[in-house]
Amino acid sequence: MSSTDGPFLDRKPLIAIVDRLTRLLAADLQRESHRRGHTQIRPAHDPVFATLPSEGARASDMAHRAGITKQSMGEAIRDMVDLGLVEMHEDPTDRRAKLVTFTDAGMVVAKDGKRHMYELEQQWIEKFGKENYDTARDVLEGIVDLMTPDA
Repeated sequence: MSSTDGPFLDRKPLIAIVDRLTRLLAADLQRESHRRGHTQIRPAHDPVFATLPSEGARASDMAHRAGITKQSMGEAIRDMVDLGLVEMHEDPTDRRAKLVTFTDAGMVVAKDGKRHMYELEQQWIEKFGKENYDTARDVLEGIVDLMTPDA
């Protein structure tokens, strides 16, 4: 048997499924965001919304959690500052660092996005059952943990 033969050749690779789902979710979230009146939101903002907790965070920590460069995260943050969605303040624990926080407008957008994700997850639970959905999440989180270099 060659290295290209195997039991999974008749199945779509997991990476293709995860990539497709990621793209579908990003497009759905943007459509929903625009439908709710947040027409300034772009896909480039997704890493900020995905990694910025309500109490704020440093851009470098957000970039690390998102798996992107500090430069890419900085670009998204600057764009969102210009749009009035986030602010940068001096970090009270380290005056050399900046803390990124949501503005009131940004918090509305973030909460709307989380609400939509909750609604989607409820639909999936109804479709697949809570136990199957919880198992799928656990398996995916486990794979992420296994694949994380510094875990």
